[in-house]
Parts: sequence; C-alpha cells; structure tokens
Amino acid sequence: MARLLDELHDNLALVAFKEVIRPPLWLLAFIYFLLLSLVIAIWAAFDNQSAFIAWLAATIGIVGIAFSARSEIVIDEKELRIGRAHIELKFLYKVELLTKDEMRLLRTRDADPAAYLAIKFWIPTGVKITLKDERDSTPYWLVSSRKSEELTSTLYKLL
Repeated sequence: MARLLDELHDNLALVAFKEVIRPPLWLLAFIYFLLLSLVIAIWAAFDNQSAFIAWLAATIGIVGIAFSARSEIVIDEKELRIGRAHIELKFLYKVELLTKDEMRLLRTRDADPAAYLAIKFWIPTGVKITLKDERDSTPYWLVSSRKSEELTSTLYKLL
C-alpha cells in the first residue's frame, strides 16, 4: 500500500512549467487547401460521391494532422518532458536561451547529429539544454519554444 501511495505521489508531481505547441492555423489551412485541390481533381475526373468521400477524408486528415503535430513541454520537480522524450533534471548541465539567428544556425550548419531535436520550423526561438549523463551520448537537446525565456528561467531555478 505504501508503494502505491509513493507511486501516486510521484505521478502527481507539481508542474513548474507547461507549454503546448500546436501547428499554426496558416499551416493547417495551407495543407487543407492542398488536399482540397486533390478533391477538386477527383470531382473533375469522377463523380460527386467520390468527391464527397475525398473531401471527408481530407477533413478527417487535417484534424488528425492538427492533433498529431501537437506537442508538450512539461517540467515538474523531477524531470523535463518534451513530447514522448523525458530526462531527469539531475542530468541537465546548462541551459542557453537562443536568439532567432542562434537557433537557425543550431538547426542547420552547427547541428550535432547526436543531439536530440525537438524543433518546430514555425517557431523561430528556442533553448539549448546541455546534458551531463555519462551513459547517454546525446550532447544536448535543442527545443523550440514560444516561451523560451520562461522555460530557461524555470530550468535554472530547478537546477
């Protein structure tokens, strides 16, 4: 019983920072318009029923894309979680707030192939989190965030 209570307490850790990153509306609209051009081509080549089925598939597809492209950055008192990846705070060494230009360079020319990239192309700013885990060859995490300053300050407080 005590172990169950300990696990429950661990799962109810206080969240110090949370950011939900969703794809922007302009991107979803662009993808939807591309899909609609396919629907029009299907309508022109076939009949109304085929076009309706294609439109329905495109609409369901864009909703699926909107939900699957969503990611979360969560920091609690024990770990940092970004999407499905997570790391205990004790393995974080240094946190750097990146400008647009620094982020652009780290995404491209200066990128380390062993780094973990949690980047979204529509978010220009981010944070570089250097790790200190001897068992892990990942040198740093590069994270896109709209709240980069708040993310950096929260991590500094917990380190």
